[in-house]
Amino acid sequence: MNFIEKWFCDRKPSGGLLLLIDPDRGAPERLADMAEKGVSAGASAVLVGSSILLGDGFERCVREVRGEIDAPVFLFPGNGHQITLEADGILFLTLISGRNPRWLIEEQVESAPKIKAVGLPSMATGYILIESGKVTAVQFMSATVPIPRNKPDIASAHAMAGELLGLKAIFLEAGSGAENPVPEAIVSAVRDATDLPLIVGGGIRTVESAQRLVSAGADFIVVGTHFEQTGDTSLIEGISRVIRDK
Repeated sequence: MNFIEKWFCDRKPSGGLLLLIDPDRGAPERLADMAEKGVSAGASAVLVGSSILLGDGFERCVREVRGEIDAPVFLFPGNGHQITLEADGILFLTLISGRNPRWLIEEQVESAPKIKAVGLPSMATGYILIESGKVTAVQFMSATVPIPRNKPDIASAHAMAGELLGLKAIFLEAGSGAENPVPEAIVSAVRDATDLPLIVGGGIRTVESAQRLVSAGADFIVVGTHFEQTGDTSLIEGISRVIRDK
């Protein structure tokens, strides 16, 4: 078991809040400062990644963030170009809810040699996109259809398949800036279907919505867009308390 797998496995019983940083959303120094504020407010780790990169500051962003915080920095790549040894590990994602071969295996085949060559610890993660009420960047860029919000049985079957395929974690995603977070019924169904670490993100803007997701079975909550736009550390502080008290 490598570093990132062990990190998630060890923290699964207590859970944690993950802060997602989009490297295109500001200068690396600003993003590093935002990461430091998030970790100080209670975030357990920082994810860095985006559905699409428009700038060339990805590696510098990861380096600046990692140098600023006393917490792991994991890559959450939107494609095979978002790889750097500056991070502590990478979520090696496969979009198992979609039927587009590019995101099921093609990007993984292209990026695997680089990940192996640099020795970056990876965790095979089943990425399941859930309908959020509007078209999100990940839905558009991946050209995949999200699982309907009212179909928890379909979501749970995908999670079961991912576990049987040997994946080490499940990521339920409504999408960055989603109109609605993943429904509790889907989180609960996936939690019943697998004992893998369960990460839930997208559209989480209140402590109350995070509380419902944790109660439904989420181990890790991801917050990104709302904190990025508002700088409101009270959300991170509140969600961190919810997770500690679960």
